[in-house]
Amino acid sequence: MTNLLQDRTGRTISLSEVTDDNWRAVADVAPHDEQRRFVAALGARYLLLSMRGGLWHSLAIQADGAVVGHVMWAHDSDDGTHWIGGMLIDAVEQGKGVGRAALQATIRLLSGLPGAREIRLSYHPDNAAAARLYTEAGFSPTGDTEDDEIVVARAVDTTPAAARG
Repeated sequence: MTNLLQDRTGRTISLSEVTDDNWRAVADVAPHDEQRRFVAALGARYLLLSMRGGLWHSLAIQADGAVVGHVMWAHDSDDGTHWIGGMLIDAVEQGKGVGRAALQATIRLLSGLPGAREIRLSYHPDNAAAARLYTEAGFSPTGDTEDDEIVVARAVDTTPAAARG
């Protein structure tokens, strides 16, 4: 069994720090026009939130080393949860399984952090594609909302990787 995450075209999907070399590519990530009511028009907004807000951490989503998206995460020290926010896949990269693989990579990353026990995220109730993706990844509604978005959560799998097979 391979531990690599791939999209449907066979490219390896990975997360990397935003650096001096890739920040422009991350900032230029843009969704389809009709998705802009659900997510930022450009990855630059999420980068600024990470840089100026002090809470969020930005990561580049890469396919075989090329930037194809952005995701950010945060830790809520009040309740110990980890949050996924600002996941954005470039319009030309959508429909290839990049988002699904990037979500799994982010879940793996956050699950490996010390004290990780629950991962949360939120999405707009009209975003059916997001609802389907997150449900298939094991997220369930918490009953809470965040800025008119549905909050969903999943427990962190604490079973050692060797025991999972």
